[in-house]
Amino acid sequence: MATDTETNTLVAFVRERAVLIALGLLVALLAADLLRKLGTGALTTASLAGFVKDGTVLGLSLGLAGIGLAMTYSILNFANFAHGDYITVGGVVGWITAFLVTGLGSFEAQPLVLLRASSRTLGISVTTAPVAIVLGLLVSVVVTAGLALLVDRIVFRPMRGQRGIALLIASVGVALAVRYLLVFTLQTGPRGLTAGQATPSWSLPVGAGSVTITAHEATLAVLAVALMLGTHVLLRYTTFGTAMRAMADNEDLAQVSGIPTERVIRTTWLLGAGLTGAAGFLIALERGALTMSFGWQLLLLVFAAVILGGIGSVYGAMVGGLVIGLASRLSLVWLPESFIIAAAFVVMIVMLLVRPQGLLGGVTTV
Repeated sequence: MATDTETNTLVAFVRERAVLIALGLLVALLAADLLRKLGTGALTTASLAGFVKDGTVLGLSLGLAGIGLAMTYSILNFANFAHGDYITVGGVVGWITAFLVTGLGSFEAQPLVLLRASSRTLGISVTTAPVAIVLGLLVSVVVTAGLALLVDRIVFRPMRGQRGIALLIASVGVALAVRYLLVFTLQTGPRGLTAGQATPSWSLPVGAGSVTITAHEATLAVLAVALMLGTHVLLRYTTFGTAMRAMADNEDLAQVSGIPTERVIRTTWLLGAGLTGAAGFLIALERGALTMSFGWQLLLLVFAAVILGGIGSVYGAMVGGLVIGLASRLSLVWLPESFIIAAAFVVMIVMLLVRPQGLLGGVTTV
């Protein structure tokens, strides 16, 4: 007679195979319909290439923003809901710096509003003010990293030994505090960042049409890939990377082995938040506008990317971001634009039914 363990294993095996078969049939049907649309002219090759381009840009944004979230989970074992507002902080301080450097910013000190953007239309692009863009990016990295380290010292460090749910609730409180501090000082109105600027673009021929890539999209893609490669080198070929992997595997054993765990945690906050701030600045650059809640609005997609890739896996966050980005944009072939976020989450749910540990599996940094 089969034991309960064997029965459960058999049920799990059958369920997994059934999901795989259903997923295979769905992919085949979508592929056939895609080919039909291309063949009948209902969808052009250029339109499809445009969806892929947009999905790749979004995916790189989510992947870069998700690295810090994955690092936090792998080391401290909690989901940091303040992460979205760190994205906003990176965008805000970076662009304030960029406007001040170019001399286009007009900020007024008032009793209740520390910084208020002027009402006139302002605009910066990577070609008209490259130095301001570079300085803004650097400031976004430094300030966001410093904020994360300060929050850790004040809020998370005293709670270090508590369960993940307590840290999660504390992170929600931090998120609200940061968001409303931004609203209090800067107000809620959207800020145009690249308005009125003739941003260079390149048209790549695809079939009978073309795909346009702007300088801001190219800047985001190139810098995101460069930062991801830098993160890979840091994790794989440095002492910090070795220590971080050891803590992710077994924190108690790492501490007994002489690894300075608090130093690793501080460095993790600095690195993860710095990349998050850079992501916020670059996403605002690509979108050309900024609000005080755009990071919070992105948070669900960032979480989806991290969970899909394997929560706690830095490389999983990168891959998951690309999958979510491409899925959300390619869904436009069949769905109206208002459903694209739902489509991204459907992809996450289906993939987790097939592989619950995520694409790259488990709590790991490699």
